[in-house]
This record gives sequence, C-alpha cells and structure tokens, in this order.
Amino acid sequence: MPGLREVNVELLTDNIREMCIEANHFLTPDMKQVLNEAAENESSLLGKQILGQLQENLRIAGEEMIPICQDTGMAVIFMEIGQDVHFVGGDFTAAINEGVRRGYEEGYLRKSVVSDPIIRKNSGDNTPAIIHTTIVPGDKVKITVAPKGFGSENKSRIFMLTPADGIEGVKEAIITAVKDAGPNVCPPVVLGVGIGGTFEKCALLAKQALTRSLDERSEIPWVRDLEDEMLERVNKLGIGPAGLGGSTTALAVNINTYATHIAGLPVAVNICCHVNRHRVRVI
Repeated sequence: MPGLREVNVELLTDNIREMCIEANHFLTPDMKQVLNEAAENESSLLGKQILGQLQENLRIAGEEMIPICQDTGMAVIFMEIGQDVHFVGGDFTAAINEGVRRGYEEGYLRKSVVSDPIIRKNSGDNTPAIIHTTIVPGDKVKITVAPKGFGSENKSRIFMLTPADGIEGVKEAIITAVKDAGPNVCPPVVLGVGIGGTFEKCALLAKQALTRSLDERSEIPWVRDLEDEMLERVNKLGIGPAGLGGSTTALAVNINTYATHIAGLPVAVNICCHVNRHRVRVI
C-alpha cells in the first residue's frame, strides 16, 4: 500500500532474541557509569567493598557470558510502532513471544514464568512476555526489552493519593516505598516513579521510567528538582549497598508524569535493583 512500510515480524523475533541475551549479560553504559561513580563516592567501607564486588560480578559476567543476575526476569517489552508500519509474515504477539523464547533458550537464561498465577506450572520458556504497544507517527519501530526480576518487583507500590496530599504526599510515598523495601530489593536501586493518570497508568509510567537513560533529564523543571531531591533523601536513609549501611541506597530516581483527574493523585514506585536491565533498538 502507498505510504506504508512493510515489516516482517521475523525481524521482531530476531531482534528481541538478541536483546534478551544482551540485557541479561551487560549493563547499559549509563547504568555502568553511575555504578562506577557510586563505588568511588560511597562513604561506608563495607558499602564500598560491596559495590566493588558488584563491579567484579559485572566483569566476570561479561567475560564468561553468564547472566549478571541469577533472576533473569520476566520479559517486559515496549513496542513503539509507527502508524505507517504494516506487519507481515505472521502474528505480531506470537513473534514477540518467539523472540523471548529463543533468547531465553539459546542464551541459557533462567525460565522464571509460570503460566497460571495459582497453579504455578512453569511455562518452560519464559513466555508469555508482558507487551505494551504505542502507536506513534512515522514508519519506524522502537523496541525496548526490559527483563524485570521479582525481588524488587514484589516491593513496588501504588499509592492512590488525593490532591490535598500534594507534592509532599508524593515525596512521602516514595520514601515509604523505599523504607518498606529495605534490603530486600538488592540495593543500590533505581526508582521509576509514575505520577498522574489512573491506577494502571501511573504503574506503566513508573515501569517506563526505569528504561529511561540516566543521561536524559525531564523537560519539566519541577520534575527535575524532585528527582534530585528524592535521590538525595533516599540516600540519606542509610540503607546502603546490600542493605548493610552506607550512602548509596539509590543510583537514580526517574520520574514520569501524566494528566490526571481533578479528584486524584496516583503515584507508583517501581523499584529495580542495581542491574536495571534494558535494551533499546529502532528498526
């Protein structure tokens, strides 16, 4: 059809396969940079030793091609699809799940997905993935693969605040989530925070915030200020690396916002451990 770009879904499968393997073996450059800075600046001797061990773990994982964490996560896939793209060659969702299946099988990654939340029989191939799609202008497809471990996922929170709670309520919610999580989320962590929208939208905003490069700052002044303030306040909690005390509890706080209802102020805090795995490609 005129004006449309055809994309064979096998291209999705091939890229997602590779991205699952890459994400589970190598930190993104921005994550590696903040971890190195944290190891340099950590005030606690024990905390500095732990951060050094994390760096050593990353080195060994890269050299020997073993996962940077034994929990290789549930695959979360964000698909930003140009409205001028037409997929051919098979089923879109099946192609994504096939990429995850191949990546986890061929990359020798742990399969952590159960097909039913109560019966809990392992699916055997880490599928199905969690798939989020967005339609945008253009003829490109942006793929973000973000394997999410559940030590930190289990401690993530949603707070349905009221407008009267205001920004101080938002700050308290973030601090509460981190305090309640304590050492159980393998700190130092990255915090993805979603503010606004609805119950489900704020959670999605928080998840997406985890995949934002730490080199990118929000275009909204008050959000940038809040990110800086919350990073400082979280690190003053003293939880520290591995929860054993120190000045590095969080490596970054990324906040996304969205419009909301006059009666609401939803806040989600999605916590991720220090590996914060993700890969992004545009095809």
